[in-house]
Amino acid sequence: MALKMFKSVILGAPASGKGTISSRIVKNFNLEHISSGDKLRLQIQNNTPIGQEVNKFIKAGKLVDDNLMVKFIMNEINTVSNKPWLLDGFPRTLSQCEALWEKEKIDFAVNLVVPFDVIIDRVKNRWVHLSSGRVYNIDFNAPKVPGKDDVTGEDLVQREDDNPEVVKKRLDYYAQLTQPVIEFYRKKGILQDFEGRTSDEIWPKVLEAMSAHVPLNITSQRSQL
Repeated sequence: MALKMFKSVILGAPASGKGTISSRIVKNFNLEHISSGDKLRLQIQNNTPIGQEVNKFIKAGKLVDDNLMVKFIMNEINTVSNKPWLLDGFPRTLSQCEALWEKEKIDFAVNLVVPFDVIIDRVKNRWVHLSSGRVYNIDFNAPKVPGKDDVTGEDLVQREDDNPEVVKKRLDYYAQLTQPVIEFYRKKGILQDFEGRTSDEIWPKVLEAMSAHVPLNITSQRSQL
C-alpha cells in the first residue's frame, strides 16, 4: 500500500525560528525538508545556471522572479520521490502561493508568530555559518565552541544586515509581502498560528498540532528527538 502523502509549509518572519522548528518537525515526522534558502545557496555556490540567474537578482537587491522560484521549487519537490515534505522559505508571495496550490495542494501550514521586538533583539546575538546557513544565537542556541560551527568547525560570522534598523525594514517588508499568503492558507482552512517568544516555547504547540495532522503511516516511522 502506498503511503499517504503529506505536504506542509512553514511560514514566519526572518529570525522567527523557522530553521529550528523546521529541523524538529523533520526529525520527528520523517519529512523531507525543502529549504528554498539552503537550496538556492547551494546552486549559487556550485555556480549552476539557475544559481547564476538567482545571483543576478540578489546582486541587484531584488526578489528572485516568481516564475523562476516556482519552477525551481517544483523541481526540488519532484526530486524527493513522492515522500512527505515540509517547504521552508517558500512561498513568499501570493503569486508563488497560488502557483504552488495549482500543482500541489498543501495539507497543513505552520505560521510562527513572534513579536517583532523580540526578533530585533534576537538578531543582535545571531551568528551564521555562511556555507550551510546554520544559525546560532548566544542566548539560547549557542555553538559548542564560541565562534565556530558545530559541524565543520569553521568560523561563524554576523551578517552585515543584522542590525536593528535593517531588520525592522525587513520585518515590515515581510509582513506586507507575506500577509496575503497567510490569508490564502487561512481561507483554505489549513493554517494554524503558533505564538511565542522562543522556539522552545513554540515547539510543544507545533508538535501537538503536527501529531494530529500527519497521517499515522508517517508518524509511526518518526524518530524521537
